[in-house]
Amino acid sequence: MQKTEVLNNIAHEHLRVNSTFSAALGDNVVSTVTFITEFAEVQKEYPILCRKNPETNEYQAIVFFGLEKDENLFLTDANPLKQKYSGWDAYYVPAALARGPFSIGMHRDVVDGAEIQRPMVHIDMNHPKANSNEGHSLFLENGGHSPYLNHISKALEIINDGIPQTKLMFDAFAKYQLLDAVVLDIEFQNQEKLKINGFETINVEKLSQLEGVALEELNKAGFLQAAYLIAASMSNIRKLIDRKNRKLLTGNN
Repeated sequence: MQKTEVLNNIAHEHLRVNSTFSAALGDNVVSTVTFITEFAEVQKEYPILCRKNPETNEYQAIVFFGLEKDENLFLTDANPLKQKYSGWDAYYVPAALARGPFSIGMHRDVVDGAEIQRPMVHIDMNHPKANSNEGHSLFLENGGHSPYLNHISKALEIINDGIPQTKLMFDAFAKYQLLDAVVLDIEFQNQEKLKINGFETINVEKLSQLEGVALEELNKAGFLQAAYLIAASMSNIRKLIDRKNRKLLTGNN
């Protein structure tokens, strides 16, 4: 069960957070949500697919780390000397996973008689990465943010800014019917087969046929670039399959 607290430099003065990625720390996930605010980085290394959230019926962008349940092909033995992110075999970690035990919560304040909401950083004290023995400090001796907490704040900003922008992006994609269902039929080197369905991706042909007002609208909003980034990311499916094949061949699956 989560134990969420508002982060502050008094109650959490001595708290340390483990930034290593590993299955033991809860990172053995096959996918997570991603946002338009990080597509440019995500599409370099991971496939981005789209689907409707069954609970909200709203579209989400999903980044894949593996091809089967609880499979994360980017987890590796931690070697801080060779890795930008310890235990992670890629240059960029999507914000929804990079944030670890942290989240953004909205708090109400009254300013000059008017009620306003402002975002505040929260931490789940029961998260496996939150502990008091090892990892990164969150605050400096003078109470300021540590470099690690600044890094986390950037990840949370990507999420907080990305949620409304991503919704507007999908509204535009729906308006111009740019999403089509995609089925991934995969065969591994050991002859095992896998079919992944229930997802959608950009129909590049429809996208290339846009003109006039539609093209201008998408371009000004930054959604045209986002559409091409989603489409381009599909080439990373092949890279995921290669990672899976290497694990199958070495018996580490």
